[in-house]
Amino acid sequence: MDKKSHFLTIGQFAAMHGINKKTLMWYDEIGLFRPSDVNPENGYRYYNYHQSPVLETILLLRELDVSIKEIQEFMKNRSAASLKCLLEEKITGLDTQINHLQAIRTSLCTHCRNLDTLLTMDLSEISVIDKKERCLITVDICKTTSFEDEVELIRAETEKYRLGRLHEASYGSMLPVSSLQNGNFDDYSKLFIEIPFLAYQTGLHITPGGRYLRAFHKGDWEMIPKRYQEILDYATAHGLSLHGFSYEMGINENVIDRIEDYIVQIEIPVVG
Repeated sequence: MDKKSHFLTIGQFAAMHGINKKTLMWYDEIGLFRPSDVNPENGYRYYNYHQSPVLETILLLRELDVSIKEIQEFMKNRSAASLKCLLEEKITGLDTQINHLQAIRTSLCTHCRNLDTLLTMDLSEISVIDKKERCLITVDICKTTSFEDEVELIRAETEKYRLGRLHEASYGSMLPVSSLQNGNFDDYSKLFIEIPFLAYQTGLHITPGGRYLRAFHKGDWEMIPKRYQEILDYATAHGLSLHGFSYEMGINENVIDRIEDYIVQIEIPVVG
C-alpha cells in the first residue's frame, strides 16, 4: 500500500511526531489541525502520512513561541511567501535573544573571573598583564559633578544603548595618567560602561590592546592616592611608561556589606 494513503491512529501519529495525542485532539477542537478521517461510528481520528509536514510546521512555529492565533491565521492563508515572512520575523527575534544570552554569559564569565581573582589575589601585588582592545561607552565628569548627576548620565547612556539590566554591563571610572603623574589622584574625567559585544561606533572610547599594570586597592578611598604612588614607583623601578587612562572598577560589590571591604581593580596601559 502507498504510504501516503495509509492511515495512522491518533496514538501512532502522535508518537511519530513525539507529542501527546491530547495535543492532536486539542488542535482538532480549535480547528488548527484536523485529522484526515474520523470514524463515524466510534469517533476515532485517523491521520494520513502526507499530513506530517504540515504538523511539523505547526510544531516548529510553536517551538518558536508563535501564538496559536498567529498560526491559525497562517494556516488560513498558507503559502511559501507567508511562511518565509513568518520565519524571517522569528529569526530576527532569535538573533536578538542569542545576543542577549551571549551578553549575559559574558557578564557571568566576567563575574566568575573577578571572583576567582578575589579568592586568589594578593592585594599588595602589582603585576603586568595582557589585555585585548575594548570598546567603552564613556561620559565626561569633573570634580564638581555630583553623584546624582553621575547616576543620571549613566542612566541616559544605558537607555541610549538599550541596556536592559545593570548586570549586562561593567561600570567604572577613568583617571588620566597625566593627572596621576602630576599628583592629582582625584582628577577623574570619565565614567565608563563596558557592554559585551558592543561593536565599534563613532564616539566610543577604545582601550588599547597590550600590556597593563594591574593593582588592587581595598577600603578607604582616601588611601587610594597612596596606592597610586606605589604604582608609579613600581613603573619607574621596572622601566615602564604609563599612558592613557587608569581604569578603575569595583570587583566585589555583590559579596560585601561594608564599604571598608570594597576592592577596586586598577589597570593602566604601559609601554616599555
